[in-house]
Amino acid sequence: MDTRRLMLMMVFGLSLFILWEEWQKYQNPPPAPQVQAQVAAAADGAVPQVGSSLKAASQQSSEVSQAPATAEKIRIVTDLYQADISTQGGDLVWMELSRYQAHENPENKFVLFQPEHQYAAQSGLLGDGLPTHRSMLKPVPGARELAEGQDSLQLRLEAAPVNGVKATKVYTFHRDSYVIDVSWEVENGSDKAIAPHAYFQFQRDEVAPSGDPKMVSTFTGPAVYTDAEKYQKVKFGDIVDGSAKFAKSANDGWLAMVQHYFVAAWAPQGDTPREFTMRKLSGEGKDAVVASGLIMPMAQLEPGSKGSIQAPLFAGPQEQARLKEVATGLDLVVDYGWLHLIAAPIFWALEFIHSLLGNWGWSIVVLTVIIKAVFFPLSAASYKSMAKMRQMTPRLAHLKETYANDKQRLNQEMMKLYQTEKINPLGGCLPILIQIPVFIALYWVLLGAVEMRGAPWILWIKDLTLADPYYVLPVIMMASMFIQTRLNPTPPDPIQAKVMMMMPLIFGVMFFFFPAGLVLYWVVNNVLSIAQQWQITRMIESGGDKPKAANDAKA
Repeated sequence: MDTRRLMLMMVFGLSLFILWEEWQKYQNPPPAPQVQAQVAAAADGAVPQVGSSLKAASQQSSEVSQAPATAEKIRIVTDLYQADISTQGGDLVWMELSRYQAHENPENKFVLFQPEHQYAAQSGLLGDGLPTHRSMLKPVPGARELAEGQDSLQLRLEAAPVNGVKATKVYTFHRDSYVIDVSWEVENGSDKAIAPHAYFQFQRDEVAPSGDPKMVSTFTGPAVYTDAEKYQKVKFGDIVDGSAKFAKSANDGWLAMVQHYFVAAWAPQGDTPREFTMRKLSGEGKDAVVASGLIMPMAQLEPGSKGSIQAPLFAGPQEQARLKEVATGLDLVVDYGWLHLIAAPIFWALEFIHSLLGNWGWSIVVLTVIIKAVFFPLSAASYKSMAKMRQMTPRLAHLKETYANDKQRLNQEMMKLYQTEKINPLGGCLPILIQIPVFIALYWVLLGAVEMRGAPWILWIKDLTLADPYYVLPVIMMASMFIQTRLNPTPPDPIQAKVMMMMPLIFGVMFFFFPAGLVLYWVVNNVLSIAQQWQITRMIESGGDKPKAANDAKA
């Protein structure tokens, strides 16, 4: 019993530690964003320098620069979003997603790019006299709203020619797509060849967006992916202090700005060489603004020739089916934590069940039944062991009284009893230990899958990713855990018995803050476990499998 007690106390201690850590995060949230911060501060960032492997000259000192106040905003409307494009650099400075509600107010739509976080998608050219994200561009007249039956919409912004070189930034928006094709067209009207480079970047402050989970902080920040280095997340703090480590160059890959449920990513196609850059623009600590981007070379343009370079921009929800179509590995921005190998199949199964039922809550119920069926034999063996332990409780208590002053002899007699009855004293822990990885993986699925954001179940459960507003499910879960405790054998140690009785209350308090979908899984699993355990216990206690020692005594 000492080993079992040790395991129980370890689980109990770990639960308290996790609860305390997350409660600290809940009580001490990150400071609110500085709403009064001006966009001018973010736009004052330096143009990215080209690395030594890409021979081009930065014209940070000679670029055309205008105050943001003089820039106009061009409103683009599609079937999925509305976006504002600034005439300064053609930056995408605001985007509202039509199909997603805001975290703080469901009556409003979710905003991805926004001035409050100095968050914008920028791009420009590097070369003598070429426009950057700080240059003023002139929009070409045309439609600004995707018309019914129209598949795409184009916005062209022209820079003033310099030394005979004309550059135009082109946005192409598509129906039913969060991918925006962003390209630069360059016409060389000079008398000498030019070899420009294009950069595509995001700028953003360090403050996490509103709606970040209270119990767990999800990742917000840049991420890089290459075939060689795979997926790499980069912390804002590491960028600010210059210690950030990530793939610096490759012939493939993408760069993203990740936040809970949503992502923006520059995803160039093909095997064009690219350099990844990250740097601090301004501020310190939580007020720091950083830029992360990539730089790519254009083909050399002879006098009188034209050329272009393009980088698709994905800006929208982390819908895994869409992400996989954009670029290899982009679906990895859906963060399932360290149990990705378990969480990914769980989401796949939930998505398949949802395609049949059309309700994520019932999909969780069905998945729970399937998981329970898979582990039914192992659970049955564990519950048999627990039922036998329940019958052994009086005899274990007698042994404890007999050998109260001889711990070594007590342990020997208890082990002999277990061997005689073929009882595994740790058998009752197996169902819980098996559930823990699935439980954590499902938690990360509910936390990371935007497909479940705002998904209702029944009646009062309007969003499975949020806590039960009336705490009905956590109360039912606590009641089910108390019932399970009554079905389990009573530990001979009084302290251990009290801890066992406290566990439902402790876990119940924790579940008050967990997503309703997660509590639903646990409740259904508990109900199924109670039914299975009660049936097995009834069979054994009715004489179907009496202890050997008892039978020998009768003989």
